[in-house]
Amino acid sequence: MNIGDAAKQSGLPAKTIRYYEEISLVVPGRSDNGYRTYSPTDVHKLQFVQRARGLGFSVEDCRALLSLYEDDHRASADVKAIATEHLSEIEAKIAELKALHKTLKHLVDHCHGDDRPHCPIIDDLAGPDH
Repeated sequence: MNIGDAAKQSGLPAKTIRYYEEISLVVPGRSDNGYRTYSPTDVHKLQFVQRARGLGFSVEDCRALLSLYEDDHRASADVKAIATEHLSEIEAKIAELKALHKTLKHLVDHCHGDDRPHCPIIDDLAGPDH
């Protein structure tokens, strides 16, 4: 099938599919005239990568996961290690966002939001030296 059909079936834009080909994540065959030809297996790999990216895995993690997916002798521990590392990264980001939320909420709660010039939000952004 051509890239347009692969895009429809995988749910990915053709531009993304071309990018995945450019970085050798999913490499379709080529017909005699040089056009890309996507097999059902290629479309399945594209869907696999799309789901992994949707979970926030990096392109390199997707490459590793796709390699493990294609390996019938893989150890699930290898897959779990990648997922566990990614989960740790997500948990760190959540902690960082919670801290940002707490700080910004405090600033917003202490700003009167009236016609006076004093604003703790501006004071905090300006830093301790101003």
